[in-house]
Amino acid sequence: SVTFFIHSFHKISTYFYIKAYGRNCHWQALWILFEAKKGKIMSELRFEWKNMLAADLGEESCVPDLLGERILQNSLKFYLDETDEIYEGYGKVADSYPYRQRNNYKRQLKEKQIRTAVLENNQLKAVFLPDYGGRLWELWDKNENRNLLYTNDVLQFSNLAVRNAWFSGGVEWNLGIIGHQPYTTEPLYVAETHTDEGEPVLRMYEYERIRGVTWQMDFWLDDDSSYLKCRMRIVNESTEVIPMYWWSNMAVPEYEQGHITVPASEAYAGTGVECRKVSLPEVDGVDVSDYQKIPRSIDYFFNIPENEPKYIVNVDKNGKGLLQFSTGRLKGRKLFSWGSNAASDHWQEFLTKDAGRYVEIQAGLGKTQYGCIPMAPHTAWEWMECYGPAYSEELTAEIYDKSFEERKRYITDYLQKTQLIGKLEEELKKTKKMALTEAELITPGSGYGAFRKEYARTGHLKFVKKTESMEKWEHFFETGELHCPDPETEPDAFWNGEEFLAYLKKTTLKPLAPNYENWYAYYHLGILEFRKGNDKIAKEMYETSLKLQENAWALHGLACLSIHEGNKNLAALYAQRGMELKRHCLSYQKEGLKILSQCEAYRAILQQYAVMDEDMKSIGRVQYYYALGLVKTGRLEEADKLLNSEEGIMVDDVREGEDSIQDLWEILNHELYGGKQILPFRYEFHAN
Repeated sequence: SVTFFIHSFHKISTYFYIKAYGRNCHWQALWILFEAKKGKIMSELRFEWKNMLAADLGEESCVPDLLGERILQNSLKFYLDETDEIYEGYGKVADSYPYRQRNNYKRQLKEKQIRTAVLENNQLKAVFLPDYGGRLWELWDKNENRNLLYTNDVLQFSNLAVRNAWFSGGVEWNLGIIGHQPYTTEPLYVAETHTDEGEPVLRMYEYERIRGVTWQMDFWLDDDSSYLKCRMRIVNESTEVIPMYWWSNMAVPEYEQGHITVPASEAYAGTGVECRKVSLPEVDGVDVSDYQKIPRSIDYFFNIPENEPKYIVNVDKNGKGLLQFSTGRLKGRKLFSWGSNAASDHWQEFLTKDAGRYVEIQAGLGKTQYGCIPMAPHTAWEWMECYGPAYSEELTAEIYDKSFEERKRYITDYLQKTQLIGKLEEELKKTKKMALTEAELITPGSGYGAFRKEYARTGHLKFVKKTESMEKWEHFFETGELHCPDPETEPDAFWNGEEFLAYLKKTTLKPLAPNYENWYAYYHLGILEFRKGNDKIAKEMYETSLKLQENAWALHGLACLSIHEGNKNLAALYAQRGMELKRHCLSYQKEGLKILSQCEAYRAILQQYAVMDEDMKSIGRVQYYYALGLVKTGRLEEADKLLNSEEGIMVDDVREGEDSIQDLWEILNHELYGGKQILPFRYEFHAN
């Protein structure tokens, strides 16, 4: 293989360095020398560090996600035609297992060095965050010195993803399950290769554990091109039809007098409560393409006809902004607006420091995000996307100043006349060989992909077992003997799948089995049986784990199981005993308070709060549960002092769509002030 590092400095001069490996690379080096002598400017891939203000992401939760978080798309009523076929509800999941929740971050910001990958030519500069889901963070039009994306000035985590932690800005790549995906704050595998023409290619990939698929993203800039090329690939190697999901989520500036254009005449409108079909561009007297006029938080999924080009545009009042278009497989487009009410304003402020307001335009495999679509066994889905400036000699400010219908016609005609999408379909085929070629690994992602079955379709992707924990699990898979950790330590990994369950049973349940007296093996069996709905067997496994060694982890499992069975009193007892065993573990304490609140064990909440470490008592989510306990046990004045103090309660991980802190304040307002007080802005989070 050949790796090229080519450094280009605009049209004045070109400096390059070629690092070549292998015996047959001389012709490629000569080709680059020839092009450079002609004055042709090549693109560049480099890795840098960027100083940013960022919150501390914190440790993963110490317990598995057995209770789940609310996913707004999973709880709608649908009013659609019989021909719409949006697969509503298909493939939705109740939790993020086997991934743990990322719920231990704080809002305090500190200066940090963040690793970036940069692709650059003489037209564009694209900046990626490989350690945060591969986010395309910035896309600069060098001719205009203009960032085409909304780029946050901070990494400020908030509770909007399937694993809780999420941050706004850039282009996020969501796949597998509905919502902001499990890897959105995680490092991906990073590698580099090159196109047949010698352009450097940034490759990022991972193994998605819920669906059991590999996904791969190849990015490059052709020389002198004003579009970033993105080649995507998802592979289902299994023998089953699986639900699949992909949405490229573009944060773009909410421009003053800005608007979007998309080739659709109708949309599916999702308010957080229901989904209805509406005509475009006016909905309830508002031109929704002019996003600043949208009153409340809402999704518009545009129903693009099959034969129309797939694109979406966001521009300011001068016609400057982003054009995104793709090959046909990526058929859906979406606009999300926070709206323009007080709660909308609060969310926009809550997610940033000084970067201002944004909207999201998105592109997906399905018509909406309210269901996955079926992916056949032994199948690879591939498509390409392009990101670049919306303005050109043909697409001028005058064009973008026209009505929605006229803009739509002009942009569609432009894409058809220039054959940009047709050429992209051809390039998708042409680059197939490159996409299946092994790249040079720069940094690894998670180790879980190394345990998947290897197939030819994904054999070019290198996965590594990089941690001591993964080595222990490798020993189990090879010998059947599972490590038996000290129950004081947190569980090191969680697994899913029928094959894993069968293997763990085989190596545990019989008297001569290697894990017959291993509390850790029975704990994992309890989790997997509970998730299958086998509550009786799960309870037996958890109880066996406790008999072999008392541990907070099996107690947590029993608490969740008891909630599922409707036995709140028993669940509360299990939770409290677990909290006693893990008194100094914030993650466990927060999970325990969550369980106690679901059990309506409010006096127990106050008892647990009283014996907590002082630093834990300052955590916003802990303070919320304490205030809840005070209100529910009639100690209203104490709760009022807490909620209505100068600082109030700042719940770091308040969930999108969560009204709990607002509801608590409303109770106090009604009981103590006769409903005369006005909800403080800091508690306004109900945006739809």
